[in-house]
Amino acid sequence: MGILSRFRDVMKANMHGLQSHADDPEKTIKAYMQSLHSDLGQVKAETEAVLLEESRAKRDLDACNAEIKKLQRYAEKSAESDEEENALQFLALKSKQTEKFAELEAMFTRASAKATMMTHMQDKLVSDLAQLEARHAELKGKMADAHAQQRAGSEAGAAFSAMEEKANQAMNEAMALAEVRAGAQEDDLDVLIAELEKNATAGTTAATVTASPEDELAAIKERLKSR
Repeated sequence: MGILSRFRDVMKANMHGLQSHADDPEKTIKAYMQSLHSDLGQVKAETEAVLLEESRAKRDLDACNAEIKKLQRYAEKSAESDEEENALQFLALKSKQTEKFAELEAMFTRASAKATMMTHMQDKLVSDLAQLEARHAELKGKMADAHAQQRAGSEAGAAFSAMEEKANQAMNEAMALAEVRAGAQEDDLDVLIAELEKNATAGTTAATVTASPEDELAAIKERLKSR
């Protein structure tokens, strides 16, 4: 599955389907917690890989930028010494590096967008797990109290009330889980996902326009004259 699809599924996942299994809310929560733990393990591994990819892309981009600046300095020094042929060679090399820089910049932008998405997924899963664990602990306490009351009660009315309370509690838990898993507002997520999709495809069609070595040399010579 593509990373954007994974991001949509994790960020927009909901728990409405659990309502059909609300007769045993504790079991439902435990099963879902196991699923989240599994997802979290995979997302953590993928996040680490994507962050490494982003780091490599940034290093390559910085190295290319440093090379461009170095070639620019060499060209200017050659022009100052009236070595125009050398200056043109340095500027020609700089032009190639500038084209490479545009490609590396697009790669870094996409890697950065991936890293942002994976980080969001990881944060959401961690948040969901924390909330579910709290709800699970709360539910266990409530169910223990309900069972104790059932064992202590002897009248039919008390037994009926306990059963009714359990049914209402099960439905409330299922609805609470739906709210937990839904997370952020849909509108906010749509805006976030649209922005991330834009960044993930940035630079794929952009054309790089650079001045010719001759034009750059002419500009350098003009700057030298004005000193």
